[in-house]
Amino acid sequence: MTARKAIPMSEYHQPVLVDEVAFWLNPTPGGIYIDATLGGGGHSEMLLEKSSPKGIVLGVDRDSEALEYASQRLARFGERFTAVKGNFKDIPKLLVEYSGRVNGYLMDLGVSSHQLDSPRGFSFMRDEPLDMRMDTADDIPTAADVVNTYTKDELATILREYGEEKHWNRLSNAIVKARQLHPIRTTGELATIIRDDVGGFYRKEPIDPCTRSFMAIRLEVNQELDAIRYAIPGAVKMLAPGGRLVVISFHSLEDRIAKTEFRRLSGRCQCPPRAPECRCGAVSRVKILTSKPVSPGEAEAETNVRSRSSKLRCVEKL
Repeated sequence: MTARKAIPMSEYHQPVLVDEVAFWLNPTPGGIYIDATLGGGGHSEMLLEKSSPKGIVLGVDRDSEALEYASQRLARFGERFTAVKGNFKDIPKLLVEYSGRVNGYLMDLGVSSHQLDSPRGFSFMRDEPLDMRMDTADDIPTAADVVNTYTKDELATILREYGEEKHWNRLSNAIVKARQLHPIRTTGELATIIRDDVGGFYRKEPIDPCTRSFMAIRLEVNQELDAIRYAIPGAVKMLAPGGRLVVISFHSLEDRIAKTEFRRLSGRCQCPPRAPECRCGAVSRVKILTSKPVSPGEAEAETNVRSRSSKLRCVEKL
């Protein structure tokens, strides 16, 4: 079998907020760090360099291609780096032997640049099969399954709640009507349906009419938001006292979940003001270190377009 040609970092994935992650996680020699969303390994590389000579980094990803690439890229660190296949919400089970011992934990949410560029149906800029699974080996419904089998009401809910799409009712009707003629199988077909139906409403918008709908369907396929809600408390469980958790988000729904979970874990009740008793389980387990989310500097925003919407939040375990 011919060895796969190494992919230059610039062609795989450019990590965001690397300096900010280094500042807030503050890696030290001999520490143990989890990169829960390994991707191309850019953040892991920084953590390995700054925790030299004996620091350990455990890189987790559900994408087999990411694991293969990052393992090759970080091979020079030897046994200090370990790649683990899995969903970040399952890390407490995957790495149970490290529970309560981790000094720093990073979650860089969303899809990587490489995944967007790969023929998996994440992008509406190309015509390719509607898949959107972060790992095509996962036995879960694809984007094609979602648009062709979900009811009109289910589609409307996804578009409204996950995509924050203002025209959710029109679009769910348009998708159902189109699939009655023939199944929607490619990104090009879905993009045409969306643009034909609501394109006129987006003439003065800074984004493509497909952006919110494609994001909503991707979030549904990979169950990303539920995973974040589940993963943040699990990450805190993995931390040693004084250990830090950094979450990088790329849109308002992700950031809202991180903000809410951080507040709850800091002991701030998240129940409605008139609730007779607290039911959110707020117990003081962490200290919030970032009162407001940290954004990229002007230089990074200029050179890495993907970074512009990124927000970083950090907590420290008590």
